Amino acid sequence: MKKLGILNSHIAKVLADLGHTDTIVIADVGLPVPDGVPKIDLALTLGSPSFEDTVNAVAEDMVVEKVVLAEEMEADNPQALQYMKHKFAGAELEYCPHEQFKQLTRRAKAVIRTGEAKPYANVILQAGVNFGK
Repeated sequence: MKKLGILNSHIAKVLADLGHTDTIVIADVGLPVPDGVPKIDLALTLGSPSFEDTVNAVAEDMVVEKVVLAEEMEADNPQALQYMKHKFAGAELEYCPHEQFKQLTRRAKAVIRTGEAKPYANVILQAGVNFGK
């Protein structure tokens, strides 16, 4: 049994298999998952697990060099936007329209679906490289 980090075997496997510039998505309950992209469904009830709890757990186990968010998050979910800016202060932040965001999810290695029920609580995390720092 793992001692630390992500205990969910599906998420742990996806993270271990990521290469530089590969992406994963952490999504709210409503984001469509493209055909062919594996969905790891964590949703239990509306709001559980939360977007922030899931991002926190994944960020502990993943080198993140770039974060992609929907532009609409600024107006429709400013609390989540502030959280993301703080959480990933050292990473590149990129914004795009939500429709483009959904197109970008087609290239993801997996979509992790949370129980989050707030608008635009979605993020694409791009893997960096761990050089042992």
